[in-house]
This record gives sequence, C-alpha cells and structure tokens, in this order.
Amino acid sequence: MMVKPKVYVTRPIPVEAIEMLKMHCTVEMNSDPRPMPKEELLKKLQGHDAILVSRTNIDEEISQAIKSRCKILANYGVGYNNIDVEAATRNGIYVSYNPGVVTEATADLTWALLLATARRIVECDQYVRKEKKDWGPMNLMGVEVSGKTLGIIGAGRIGMAVAQRAKGFNMHIIYTSTKPNPAFEEATGGIFVEKGTLLKESDFVSIHVPLLPTTKHLISNDELKSMKSTSILLNTSRGPIIDEKALVAALREGEIGGAGLDVFEREPELEPGLIEFPNVTLTPHVGTSTLDTRIKMGEGCAKSILAALNGHIPPNCVNPNAGSNR
Repeated sequence: MMVKPKVYVTRPIPVEAIEMLKMHCTVEMNSDPRPMPKEELLKKLQGHDAILVSRTNIDEEISQAIKSRCKILANYGVGYNNIDVEAATRNGIYVSYNPGVVTEATADLTWALLLATARRIVECDQYVRKEKKDWGPMNLMGVEVSGKTLGIIGAGRIGMAVAQRAKGFNMHIIYTSTKPNPAFEEATGGIFVEKGTLLKESDFVSIHVPLLPTTKHLISNDELKSMKSTSILLNTSRGPIIDEKALVAALREGEIGGAGLDVFEREPELEPGLIEFPNVTLTPHVGTSTLDTRIKMGEGCAKSILAALNGHIPPNCVNPNAGSNR
C-alpha cells in the first residue's frame, strides 16, 4: 500500500480543509491556538511533506531542518512576513499564500473600525451597559462619515474594496500607491495623490500595503503631525507599518482624532499607553475572521499543498523557482 504524504497544521483551522487533505494525506494538527515554542515546533515538523502555516514563524533554522522532506509551506493568511521566503527558497521549499479570499472580510472589518471609532460605538456600548441615564443631545458626539474624504494608502484588492464601500457614503476618495492604478480609479472614482497630500487632506486614512522594508514605519512622527487633528487612522494590514510609539505620542498630544487598529507592531503585545485612549478601537487581528473566509483560506492552502505534493508549482506561490533547488 502506498504511504500517504504527511501534512502538519500548526494551529487549529476549520475542518473543511482538513477533510480535503485527509482524502490524500495523513494530517496532524496542533490543537493549541497559541503559538508553539520554537524548540517544540522543530520537533513537530520533522518528517512531514507539507506544512500548513497559521500565524507561525518559520525562519532559516526551521527551513534547514525540514528541507529533506518538506515541499511546501502553505501560509494560511494573505501576509507571509512570518516566513523567511529566501531561506525556504534556498532549501527548495515552496511558499504559498492566500491573496484573494481575504479581501471582502478585511474590507468589512476596516469599515467596522472606521464607523466604530467615528461614532464612538465602544464608548456608547459601555455607557449603556453601565446604565447611565444622561442621554442628552450633547452626549457622546461622534464624527460624521458621509461626505468626508477617505484616503487609501495602497491601491490593491483590499484598498479597492474599502474604497468601493465608501461610495455608498458619498465620500471623496483619494489614494496613494507606488504608481497610479487606473483599475482602482475606474472602480472607485478615486484620485491619485502623493502621500503627503493624502495625509493632509483626508478625514480618514486607511492603510492597505504589505509589510516590506520600505513600508515599515511608513506612518511615524512626521506623517502623524501632518494629519488633521480630527483625522482617524485605520490599519488592517500589518502592525509595523505604523510606528506605535509615535502613534501613542500623537494621540496623547491630540495630533489626530483617533485610530482603529486590527494589527499591532509587536502583537499580541501592545505599545504601553495605547489602551488608555477611548478614541482608539482595538481588535485582535480578526480581519479575516469570518467562518466563510476561514474555510476558503484553508481550502486554498489544501489546494496548494496537493499541487506541490503532485510535483506542480502551487497556486499563489511566492517563490516558484524554489523547486529547482531540490
């Protein structure tokens, strides 16, 4: 009897993808949602033909340790900065990711943060739960959203989806990116501007760029100082794109009006002081956390794993030349 390939799943995911894999593979899944210590992870990954990576750091040491058998690291999310891709490539291991399936859920969450921060929803909820009775017309006033200016940093799939939703609020849309994007403009009516102009003119600034050496601390002291004192900053991309020390300082000095954050620079740790501000809405990296999207993410990983195990370059592969190094 032919021995089935072995797949390891680093954290719990919906069963649909596991069932897909079990039709062709032997699957072992870590049942603990917390990140596994590296020493334990190194032991667990040994002897597997594929790894489904969910919020787990895979560095050069791990790639070196698993290279004799592992053909693919299928990353569960759209961001893959948790994987040392260059090391995986040198060791002949494909890396895949999930770019398309997370778009709508992440755009929805961005808007949830925007509206919650603008209209002080968390404060209002706590106010009602504490059974406070002062419901007068001057209480808990928020910020108007309709008709305001939305600035999008990054004109990719998610940035475009966020901007499309803004059309329903009759917002003026401006965006900045590495270059003008005609498809973005056609879909949203957005106008390309330089980053400095966007920061000065926007009432809401939403970040949708990948984490690269060039985007780390893309928003820091100077950028925050150039924003309107009433502006709300939103980040559902990657935490280190915002300099959190600078953000806390800007909030403390009233340089911006608030923030809605789903990702953090050293998550799950937060910059000291960040939780003190009632004008900041915080969520624990749940941009893709809908059951529909989580299932699609798992199925995307399963398809990539099965392709690699069958000798093909997997879909959404970030290092298609890795196979030549085996």
